[in-house]
Amino acid sequence: MHYRQVGRTDMHVSPLSLGASALGGVFEDIDPAQGIRTVHEAVAQGVNFIDVAPYYGFTKAEAVLGQALRTLPRPQYLLSTKVGRYGHNGVKTWDYSAARVAQSVDESLTRLHTDYLDLLSVHDVEFADLEQVIHETIPALHALKAAGKVRYIGITGLPLAKLHYILDRVPAGTLDTVLSFCHYCLNDDALAEHVAYFEERGVGVINAAPLAMGLLSAQGPPAWHPASAALKKHARRAAAHCASQGYPIEQLAIQFAVSHLGLATTLVSAACPRLMRQNIEWAATPPDPDLLREVRALLHPVLGETWDNS
Repeated sequence: MHYRQVGRTDMHVSPLSLGASALGGVFEDIDPAQGIRTVHEAVAQGVNFIDVAPYYGFTKAEAVLGQALRTLPRPQYLLSTKVGRYGHNGVKTWDYSAARVAQSVDESLTRLHTDYLDLLSVHDVEFADLEQVIHETIPALHALKAAGKVRYIGITGLPLAKLHYILDRVPAGTLDTVLSFCHYCLNDDALAEHVAYFEERGVGVINAAPLAMGLLSAQGPPAWHPASAALKKHARRAAAHCASQGYPIEQLAIQFAVSHLGLATTLVSAACPRLMRQNIEWAATPPDPDLLREVRALLHPVLGETWDNS
């Protein structure tokens, strides 16, 4: 496993990292014991960056991950979670206030069985008043950094323009990372056009959802997936073409995502040790160039099509 530096931080991360949303049962119900084994397998294979959020499974993902981390030495992994999005009893909530930030981090630290976070991010800024994020939420993260609870801070979101808006309005060095999802995958590589902008500001880029939240998979996306019918149709055709070549579309999607050297890491979510091990093996080799061209051609009519976060 080789490692890449995240922006100007001292974090050096594996090109493929573990997104822990699956540990919260976001895609399907999981066996917590199997989820714990998945975390252990990822770290044993050299994955050293793990990203989670209290929103995933409404704290379940953090709870399962915390159980897995209890038996791992803290220096073996870099741990990231978020603030701003929450939920309880099936009801989603949002709160980007400074008071809730402080409370949320203490709750996350307890669930994760650690006394500090390597990275804390404002979760999905598109749901917030961006002026509140700039003038209240981010300063609250800096207060936690000064208190030693957080080493680095960042922002996440689906619309790239919202990430730009914030970065254009805070002093240089205010933020260490951005996390973008579903914008560097086979059907949408818009993030590539923004990498230079982030690098100029000294901000490390974390890519997430290389399978476009299950869209680029043999089984297809979950029922809640917000993609259009046309995008789902073209994704099915691309998956079928890959299958006809004996080359899973998941393999091609992961290889494509990790191949961009401007992305510090790509988060892939898994709650099965075998699948996580397979993902890591796939990420170690480049994509088949001919198949990549063919799949990109099949997806061309919907290339760059996105959706609203929900």
